[in-house]
Order: sequence, then structure tokens, then C-alpha cells
Amino acid sequence: MHRPLIGVPAQTLQAIDGIPEALPHSWVMNHRYFVALASTGAAPVMIPLLDPHAASQDEATLRAIYDRLDGLFIAGGVDVHPSSYGAALDPLTGRTDLARDAVELRMTRWALAEGKPFFGICRGMQVLNVACGGTLHQDTAAFFPDAIKHDYFPTQGYARDHLAHDLRIAPGSHLHAAFGTETVAINSMHHQGVDRLGHNLVATAWAPDGLIEGIERPHGFAVGAQWHPEMLVDTDAGTQRLFEGFVGQARAWAQRPRLTSVAA
Repeated sequence: MHRPLIGVPAQTLQAIDGIPEALPHSWVMNHRYFVALASTGAAPVMIPLLDPHAASQDEATLRAIYDRLDGLFIAGGVDVHPSSYGAALDPLTGRTDLARDAVELRMTRWALAEGKPFFGICRGMQVLNVACGGTLHQDTAAFFPDAIKHDYFPTQGYARDHLAHDLRIAPGSHLHAAFGTETVAINSMHHQGVDRLGHNLVATAWAPDGLIEGIERPHGFAVGAQWHPEMLVDTDAGTQRLFEGFVGQARAWAQRPRLTSVAA
């Protein structure tokens, strides 16, 4: 069976807590995303954070990489810089990665413009929302009314597959098609969340406190999940179907009929 090519943008090493700024810059990404994609039929590749605003041909290089992809996957990671959605930086915002913001937002908008399959996890869901003109709570505990705990981070002693709370899922959504139920238990490793929903997006999952934890486009496959399903794909059938649904859409994209020009 054809394995569609799925692009996963990297993260700047220095954006990770505990990495000194003085060290040479490198690009990194958690291997679990690649394992989850490969185990569900994809051929994942890491995308470099070339500067799309540089005077060189970096944007042309990024576009050439993007054009070869059958789907775009945006992984979890550090906070999206609030300048991306027109807000001032709050002290509660953590580490950011402007290079990653630039590449991910550019590629996400390309994918949305042409309907290329998109799947965003945690930060990736927030990137999808910002790419569509939405905004974020820079800290849910401080800015979202009656917020429950969402930041079950490994640095606090929680396993990355710790099931933190339930989600309510909207019938008729891609998430509902994958899980086959309106309630599912998920892990949770975030402190920011969707505030104003982006244009042409619909909320499809909510935490017990009402925070949006799933968003989709009504047409095509553009899905954001606020939790970390890559940690659950080996043990949960619904999560596996969610990844397989994305990979299947990317496979269909790769095999779609293409227009060809005929010389006169």
C-alpha cells in the first residue's frame, strides 16, 4: 500500500527549557510523532525551519518541500508567540520559537488554501486556529473562567500517557468518526488554549470546563486535537483510527487525478 509523505516541521533546540542560548542552533523533534505516523501507514519526514522571510530562496525551498508532501502534520511543542495573533506578550507565556511559528503558519495556510490534509496536535491545534485568524489564551489557568488543570507535564511527575480528563466530542466530526463515542478520556500537557475560534473552523471537542480541545474545518480533512494522541496510538483503537483517518486522506491526496498539459 502506498505510504503518503507527511511533513513534520522541526523545533529550534534552544526553544526547549534548559538548553543554553549559547549552544549552536539545531533543529529537533520528538520521535513519538514519527513513530505514530509510520505505524499507521505514513512516510513521515522532518521539515527544516528555513526562514521564509529571508532574502535568499528559503521560501522557494520551503514551497518545494511542501509541494512534495501529501499531508502536513504540526506537532506539540513550545508556545505560539502572541505576535502571531496580534497580542502583547504576557509574562505567563513560556518559551517560544519564532522560526517555527513562521514555517508552520506559512505551511498551514498553504495546506488550508488547497485542501491538503492537515493534522495538528496540541500546539499544532493552536497553530491551526491562529492560521485561520483565531487567538489563544496565553495561560488557561489565568485567563479561562473556571479552568480545570490542563498542564499535566512530565516535569510535574506525570507520565505522558496519563489520562487526565474526559472530552465531549461532537457527533458528525472526524473525531467522532474515529472514536465512535461522544466521550473519551485523554492525556493533557498544555497551559495555553483556544480563545477566539478562527474563521471557517468549528469546535468539535471540549474539556469538562468548556475549553475547546478539538477543532476542524467543515470540509476536507483539517483537524486539531489539543491533547497528545501520539502517546496513545499503541493502546487505544480510537486514537489509531484517528491517525489512520489522516493518513488515509493523505493517501487519497497523493492518488488524486492531476491535470496534465498537452502540447499543441
